[in-house]
Amino acid sequence: MKSGFKDTIRVRNGEELDKDPLLKFIRENIAGVPDGPLEVEQFGAGHSNLTYLLRIDDWEAVLRRPPLGPVAPKAHDMEREYTVLSGLHPSYPTAPRPHVFSDNTDIVGSPFFIMERRKGIVLDTEFPEGVVYDKPLGHRISELMVDKLVELHQIDYTRTSLVNIAKPDGFMERQVKGWIKRYDRSKTDDVLGVAELTYWLTNNIPVSPDPTIIHYDYKLNNAMFSEDFNEMTGLFDWEMTTVGDPLADLGAAMSYWIEAGDPELLKKGLGKPPVTVMDGFFTRTEFIEDYAKKSGRDVSSIHFYQTFAYFKLAVICQQIYFRYKQGQTSDSRFSQFDKFVSNLIQYALHTAKGV
Repeated sequence: MKSGFKDTIRVRNGEELDKDPLLKFIRENIAGVPDGPLEVEQFGAGHSNLTYLLRIDDWEAVLRRPPLGPVAPKAHDMEREYTVLSGLHPSYPTAPRPHVFSDNTDIVGSPFFIMERRKGIVLDTEFPEGVVYDKPLGHRISELMVDKLVELHQIDYTRTSLVNIAKPDGFMERQVKGWIKRYDRSKTDDVLGVAELTYWLTNNIPVSPDPTIIHYDYKLNNAMFSEDFNEMTGLFDWEMTTVGDPLADLGAAMSYWIEAGDPELLKKGLGKPPVTVMDGFFTRTEFIEDYAKKSGRDVSSIHFYQTFAYFKLAVICQQIYFRYKQGQTSDSRFSQFDKFVSNLIQYALHTAKGV
């Protein structure tokens, strides 16, 4: 790690783990764990699943569990994410190796899994102390992001266990219909433009290219880099991974890839803008063009996929806001998510019209 860089925080109030049953489970299910007490810290980034650092002497691992309170159907499926990592890690070692899954809710209060700990630098709204930024660094990080997405999409999914969860036919039709249903289930207020946007999405679905493994939550703060930024040492949050349209994965990545010229509602929807607004990082157009060149795929319909991605992101934020309004989480970060949902809907309409 760079000097002064720390990626964990003290466990937030109300999100603590019961260490005694967890330590017993670890010792019974993971080989090579040394003697000693269990220490637990929390990874503070993210707004969805809860992620913890487990440490026993010099042994470290990462535990993932769903957020507190009731969750949307099929969301936060820990067993599925564990299964995806188990099938993917041998072909794509950037994905961490999983250790064990448990559906015993007596241990941490929910199903969970434990995976290996990766070390490196995760970027979000700023570079850690000690990193001197220049334009070539932004370009290098951007290229790495493109390269690792292309690499993922080149894997023959039929040679992995992910073939068992693959239903690529009609993928985008199911996606559009399914995310509209998710929005309806988590609706709290009438949001201007939702009806117009969902009508446009339903009636403009393009023909998909050949299916690939897709991460479907591919964004900078889900990636981890070496200290010299010459390598991606880890890629995380595989809960949405499936086999489907690779351009949907690219579109989702672009919904998170903020650039300097974006409107304020997009740049600052969740607070401080990400580092991708800095001079030297790819624009979305440059990212898409580099992906097209390296993957050989036709990206002429990316307009649709970006529009859908903004809607999908709005639905995710709406689901979080719904849980906040229902009192299922008290995290104050979520209190303004209704404004971000409205902003994303408007920006999706803006993108749909090709403005």
